[in-house]
Amino acid sequence: MKGNPMRGASYLVQGFKMLPDPEIRPFVLIPLILNILLFSGAIWLLINQFEGWVGYWLSFLPEWLSFLEFVLWPLFALMVLLVVYYSFTLVANLIAAPFNGFLSEKVEKRLRGDVITDEGWQALLALIPRSIGRELSKLAYYLPRFVLLLVITFIPVLNVIAPFLWFLFGAWMMAIQYCDYPMDNNKVSFTQMKLLLKAKRLTSVGFGGLVQVGMMIPVINLVVMPAAVIGATYYWVDEHAEGGDALTRDPQQRLR
Repeated sequence: MKGNPMRGASYLVQGFKMLPDPEIRPFVLIPLILNILLFSGAIWLLINQFEGWVGYWLSFLPEWLSFLEFVLWPLFALMVLLVVYYSFTLVANLIAAPFNGFLSEKVEKRLRGDVITDEGWQALLALIPRSIGRELSKLAYYLPRFVLLLVITFIPVLNVIAPFLWFLFGAWMMAIQYCDYPMDNNKVSFTQMKLLLKAKRLTSVGFGGLVQVGMMIPVINLVVMPAAVIGATYYWVDEHAEGGDALTRDPQQRLR
C-alpha cells in the first residue's frame, strides 16, 4: 500500500493549528456549535438509556442460557456504544455538511489564493442539496459495511479481530467523510474521490485514524469536526490539487 500514515495524521494537526485563524474563524463556529449540541445529546442519551438498552437485548436470551449473560453483557454494551456513536456522528455530519463544505471552500481559498468561490448565505443555501446528496452517497457506502462488521463482532473466533477491523473501518470512513468536502467543492465525483484516497491508502488511514482517536477524547471531540475539515482541505491541496506539490515542498507558502 502506498502513502505515509504519519503524513496523513499531520494534516489533522495542521487543521487544529489553523482553527484560530481570524479569516476562517466565523466559518468554524456553526459546525462547532452543531457538534457540541449533538454530542451533548448523545452523552445525555447514553447516561439515561444505556442500562435499559443493554437489558433489552439481554432479555432475548433464553433462561437456560442465562449463565452466558456475563459474557454477552460486554458485547451488547459495545454494540450500544457503537450504534449511538456512529449514529450521532452520521447525524452531525449530515446536518453540518453544507457548513463544512463552505468552510472547506474558505480554507482552500486561504491556502491557494486562486480559488473562485461564491460568497454569502445564498452560496451556502445553494450548497445544501448537493451536500445532502453526497452525505446520502456516503451513507449508502457505509451502512452495508457497518452491518457486516456488526455481524463479525458476534461470530466466535472472528470476533477476536473485530476491534482491529472496527478501527480500520472507522479510519477509512473518517477519511472519506472529511476529504469529500474539498473534493466535492472541486467537482470530484464520489467514485473518483474513493480512487484518489485508495491511491495513497496509508496516508488516508493515517489522517482518518487520528480523526477517529480525536473523536473519542472528551472536549477534544467537540472541535475535531472543523479541524478535520481544514485538515482534509490541506490534504486535498497538498496531495491532489493542481499546484499542491509546491505547497508540500514549502509549507510557508500555504498561508501567504
